[in-house]
Amino acid sequence: MDVLLIVAHPKRDSFNHALGKSAIQALEQLGHTVIFHDLYAEHFDPVLPADEDRIAEEELPQNIRDYLADLRKADGIIIVHPNWWGSPPAILRGWIERVIRTNSCYNFSPQGPVSYIGGKTVQIFSTSNTPFNVEQEVYGDPVGVFWKTVVFGVIGSQSYERRNFDSVVVSTPENRQKWLTEVSETVLRRFGHKNTENSA
Repeated sequence: MDVLLIVAHPKRDSFNHALGKSAIQALEQLGHTVIFHDLYAEHFDPVLPADEDRIAEEELPQNIRDYLADLRKADGIIIVHPNWWGSPPAILRGWIERVIRTNSCYNFSPQGPVSYIGGKTVQIFSTSNTPFNVEQEVYGDPVGVFWKTVVFGVIGSQSYERRNFDSVVVSTPENRQKWLTEVSETVLRRFGHKNTENSA
């Protein structure tokens, strides 16, 4: 199984990177091939150039074509990111805008969106300093809506789950170790066999 794992946090010593490492270790334990991208370390440019969405795929910058190839190849997707102002970081939003593009990944029809890359197992690990119940009850869980409804509601998934860890700013070492273990257990459970639950 090929699994695309994307981490979007600028600090290499961040808890998000620790979560990513825990996921990688679990995937390697399962014998999967990990396609890893650290968007900040790779200096991904999130700014969509004018008319890039209209040019043919073969005319795209090489790095965008490479990201597209990795996305298509992957059987599963794991994304790790912080919740900043009710949204994934701009670099990750930009990755979505430039890589998950019309004609290459999906298109529109009179019946609605048509996906060319659906059918993947998707796992989102997010972190926040705001308690999750506040995110849900006060803000309407904008990150959850973004991933499940906006992104994977359009391109689809074979199976979708999200786990948010909070509140990171006041967490203890014991909290964090427990969360790292949970990430490992979640990856082993969800990517250890074909999972068909919670399809988006």
